[in-house]
Amino acid sequence: MDIWAKLQEISLMAPPILLAVTVHELAHGFVADKLGDPTPRLAGRLTLNPLKHLDFWGTLVFVITGMIGWAKPVPVNSSYFKNPKKDMFWVALAGPASNIILAFILSLAYRFMGRMPLPHGIWLNILTPVYLMLKVGVILNLGLACFNLIPIPPLDGSHLVERFIPERYLWTYKRLETYGMLLLLLLVFTGTVDYLVIPPLHLLIKAFLG
Repeated sequence: MDIWAKLQEISLMAPPILLAVTVHELAHGFVADKLGDPTPRLAGRLTLNPLKHLDFWGTLVFVITGMIGWAKPVPVNSSYFKNPKKDMFWVALAGPASNIILAFILSLAYRFMGRMPLPHGIWLNILTPVYLMLKVGVILNLGLACFNLIPIPPLDGSHLVERFIPERYLWTYKRLETYGMLLLLLLVFTGTVDYLVIPPLHLLIKAFLG
């Protein structure tokens, strides 16, 4: 294994990963706060400090896969909401939606830089990594959005489908939370998750990057 090449890869991925997970979790906390739950604010999660949001396993999966992963979930107390089931839906949706919006913004910057005259000298050394980070940022944000829409706790997709599950079956579904992380890691490290994430991710990457 080429250690220098791996270090270069990690250095290109680190800023986009930190930005993606920070925006994702901040979006959850911001929407929850606006809907009446002070828990994210009291927990110090309404911040752009990425260290407050990083999860060890989720970051490791990011580094390994280069496309998917997760952050430390923002604490949310649905008892503060006027309509807990409906409001949790919007809190959950805020994370993936924020990543798609961020991916779109980064893709615009990427396309703009791609149309610029090729720089020379020191500017080439400065702008080339930035250009690559923009591309990586688009892919990571889209991957994070697609991955988090899988309906397995603690991913956002589980809270989205709860909005439509009848009350008599909801408790049974919520029991998955006990085994959610184990099931998630199993899907990731066996490659099964690729069949769920890669097809829609490729379509989005093509749409955003061409």
